[in-house]
Amino acid sequence: MAQPCRHRAMPHARLSSCWGSRVLLLLLIYVCYLLLGATIFQLLEKPAEAESRDQFQMEKLRFLENYTCLDRWALEQFVQVILEAWVKGVNPKGNSTNPSNWDFGSSFFFSSTVITTIGYGNLAPSTEAGQVFCVFFAMVGIPLNVVFLNHLGTGLRAHLATLERWEEQPRCSQAGHTGVDAAPPQGPQGRHLVFQMGSGLPPSQLLQVLGLGLTLTLGTLAFLIAPPMAFSYVEGWRLNEGFYFAFITLSTIGFGDYVVGRDPSKRYIAVYRSLAALWILLGLAWLALLLSLGPLLLRRCLRLWLLLRGYGLKDGPAPDPERLPRPQKSPISA
Repeated sequence: MAQPCRHRAMPHARLSSCWGSRVLLLLLIYVCYLLLGATIFQLLEKPAEAESRDQFQMEKLRFLENYTCLDRWALEQFVQVILEAWVKGVNPKGNSTNPSNWDFGSSFFFSSTVITTIGYGNLAPSTEAGQVFCVFFAMVGIPLNVVFLNHLGTGLRAHLATLERWEEQPRCSQAGHTGVDAAPPQGPQGRHLVFQMGSGLPPSQLLQVLGLGLTLTLGTLAFLIAPPMAFSYVEGWRLNEGFYFAFITLSTIGFGDYVVGRDPSKRYIAVYRSLAALWILLGLAWLALLLSLGPLLLRRCLRLWLLLRGYGLKDGPAPDPERLPRPQKSPISA
């Protein structure tokens, strides 16, 4: 009786061994990728950091030479005051007339960075009550944000799920309705009819492909291309800095080196940071939809191109529609 048990335990042992091998391989790739990133960042950023540090020390020495009434200790104390103000979100540039970091627009922007886990790090609650509230606000808001984005993406994909039924439609629907059993005519008209019958894609569905592509393109321009250009113009950044800020924000990395609405020398509209917060929420939703439907659109375009080359551009007798190969279904979830 013990032998069947051993046979039954063999698949489980083999499965555990295979799972362990995959985990070790992924762990090795993971660690190697981190080591590669650390090495490249060190090579790129360490010389610039050393140059900035030396330049800052030279500026301090030059400042002490110009203002002999100050000693080094007093200057260090002043620098410490500036650093503490910066940590608390107070911009050392300008004066007391600088816009508040905690007006409604800025607070709304901060709330969006909390629930989306961006966390720029340039602003944080300084009061004990604010820190406690931030903890509970994030505990509820982060799952709510995940549920909202998932539900939005699921709903949009459901409205576009008609693409999944393209292959299920009969290829010879036009011939079935007209009762024509003869072979299609030769020449350009015959090639056009062969393309329609063999591909299973009527003009209406071809328009759906074009409509989906146009929608994704316009949405990408509206959420991922135009906002970085607008931020670059308003903030005075270079164009690459605007796209860098957009990528760091929508990927929820949030370094905090570039943040909108922080320059005291600029006059922003009252809802500027609130609009930026709405862009973050909509941009995250659109990015999730784009990553989900982008591969589907590419597969459909590739299928159209292959069918056009295979059936629409061939000369000679038209093939029998019943003998045309039927492409395999590729579900959206794949």
